[in-house]
Amino acid sequence: MRYVSLDLETSGSNPARHQILELAAVVEDSRHPLPLAGLPAFRRVVRHSEYVGTAGAIALNARLFEELAQKVPNPELCTPAELLPQLREFLLHHGFRSDKHDCVSVTMAGKNIGVFDLGFLKELPGWGTLVRAEPAMLDPAAFYLNWRKDSRLPSMSICKARAGLEREVAHEALADALDVVRLLRPFYELPVYKQVPVPEAEVPNASEEA
Repeated sequence: MRYVSLDLETSGSNPARHQILELAAVVEDSRHPLPLAGLPAFRRVVRHSEYVGTAGAIALNARLFEELAQKVPNPELCTPAELLPQLREFLLHHGFRSDKHDCVSVTMAGKNIGVFDLGFLKELPGWGTLVRAEPAMLDPAAFYLNWRKDSRLPSMSICKARAGLEREVAHEALADALDVVRLLRPFYELPVYKQVPVPEAEVPNASEEA
């Protein structure tokens, strides 16, 4: 299966008020995984006429404001209106196809993508007409949940620790998008449903399903 691991850095947590500062997307094919460094990757920092944000988010993303303040040409810099058209071209270039309405629909993966990133994406010009997400999304938290001990879905840091990776989270869009791929890859060969023993009497018969 091909999917897009996507991550955002934002100026706060309210999509109606705060802004996307950085977007990164990585194309992964679970049937033919490449070295992480060789995966097709897309990254943009987003320039707004002015910025609205919380102190915590602005401090966390100080490096992005430094990049945005530079006067030198930056091919990874764009405006909010340019972001989805450029992402669409990247997806088309890497083999995704548009539908009869000329919209590219992809399966997206990300930590909290459905409850956080998607809200910001929906605020962008062109969402739903140029690019849209398939309804089902991949969140690595579900793969690293301890059903007996956890009271909530694990954070990215906890997921990484349980996967045997360094626990630190970069809070950089491209690095975090790649981390999601790293967290999902162990399940390509042994999907979750194959880890659960099913009594022989309950195994669906192919002829019955036809």
